[in-house]
Amino acid sequence: MRAANFAFCISHFALLMNRLWIQLTLGFALVTLVTTLTVALLFNARADATFRGYLVQSQVTESGILDRLTAHYAAQGSWVGADSLLVMPRGSGMGMGMGMGYGMGLGAMLHSSLVLANADGRVVADPAGIIGGPTLSAGERSSALAIIVRGQTVGYLLARATNGAALPSAAQHFLATLNDTLWMTGLLAGIVGLVLGLLIARGLASPLARLARGARQIAAGRLDERVPVAGPAEVQTVATAFNEMAAALETGEAQRRHMVADIAHELRTPLTVIQGNLRAMLDDVYPLSKEEVATIYETSLGLRRLVDDLRELSLAEAGQLDLQLQPVAVAALLAHEVALFADLATSQGVTFQIEALPSLPAVLADPERLAQVLHNLVSNALRHTPAEGSVTLRAHQEGANLRFTIADTGDGIAPDDLPHVFERFYRADHRGRAREAGGSGLGLAITSQLIRLQGGTIGVESTRGAGAQFWFSLPMAPIGVTPQPSRGRHASG
Repeated sequence: MRAANFAFCISHFALLMNRLWIQLTLGFALVTLVTTLTVALLFNARADATFRGYLVQSQVTESGILDRLTAHYAAQGSWVGADSLLVMPRGSGMGMGMGMGYGMGLGAMLHSSLVLANADGRVVADPAGIIGGPTLSAGERSSALAIIVRGQTVGYLLARATNGAALPSAAQHFLATLNDTLWMTGLLAGIVGLVLGLLIARGLASPLARLARGARQIAAGRLDERVPVAGPAEVQTVATAFNEMAAALETGEAQRRHMVADIAHELRTPLTVIQGNLRAMLDDVYPLSKEEVATIYETSLGLRRLVDDLRELSLAEAGQLDLQLQPVAVAALLAHEVALFADLATSQGVTFQIEALPSLPAVLADPERLAQVLHNLVSNALRHTPAEGSVTLRAHQEGANLRFTIADTGDGIAPDDLPHVFERFYRADHRGRAREAGGSGLGLAITSQLIRLQGGTIGVESTRGAGAQFWFSLPMAPIGVTPQPSRGRHASG
């Protein structure tokens, strides 16, 4: 039983230690502890050395050595014979002040070594040999006592405590009190740092926990889930990206449902026609004749075209179409398309116009796919151009691209419909574009994907009652490459 309880405690502790806010809190605590110890040790060493230096300088100042050296230089004009003056007399009292006691004899003071240097910092006398070089360093010169005669610095007196020399009891008490204060300050800073670290860690972990809950809701199918954008800038960026992802998933799911509904609707119409005609023939309502079979066959062909269009659109949207990009002659391509629709345009009373210079450079595209794009756009323009109207094919250079325009003189497209023209199955039936007059509703969607796959852009401009202009732009082919003739292919409606 105890073993089971112990194992449970260990596993619970491991799970607890795996939490981000616990790890961050422990990290803050460790950093605070290491910083406090480092500062305490460095401060203790620095305070001890500085305090010893202060005591030694106080001894030297009150011992009268500095006055004797000043008098010696004033009388001699040099430091010759100043070595004997560096011995501090023992037994003479002096006041230390600063709470260190008064009348303290030199015998109770620190043992110190003295170094005398001239005005240039060159060592004149060093009885104890504490200076490793012939001159004082910049740091040693700044800590030395200046010897001034008639307003000019003539030398420096450096005093250092002998290594291992014991401090007076008052000095030891002062340093101990200073160290205790330092440790208390460090402990207080550590506690404050730990509390602040805990608050910061929880502040960082809470938005991540909300993101995790939001992700689980998204995985469960609640695509309308959003998380609040709060916390540090980086966490806000992640929350914003999460909300954008959720919105994209929600939009994509809505589009998928609409597409499934549209596909079901598009398939239902020809299947209903086929099923109804067959049922009528079985019930002897329609005679079993070639004409009735031909009607069913034509309907099945339309159903096959719809399935082919759906497959081609799915491949185009996935970027899996096999494209053979090569230079294509523009003028010949436009003339070929006009020739394909010449009879149909004549029967509808529509005239064709081509506005393109024969010297236009070649365009870099897949010949068959480019012909398919033009076929879709031209057939769409003919479908919505009334008798005595016209369809114009234009091409001109625009920077490093060639811009193609297919303009008609039909009724145009309403402003509300323009943003949706290239969506799958979109047709403004209620605005005079009847389903019987159109194709599957996938042609423009396929056209848009084909242009984008070839590195181009596509768009439409229209004013209601003044016709429509579909345009697309593709990059020009490199100069010096022979353009290839286009080859027509079946186009989507």
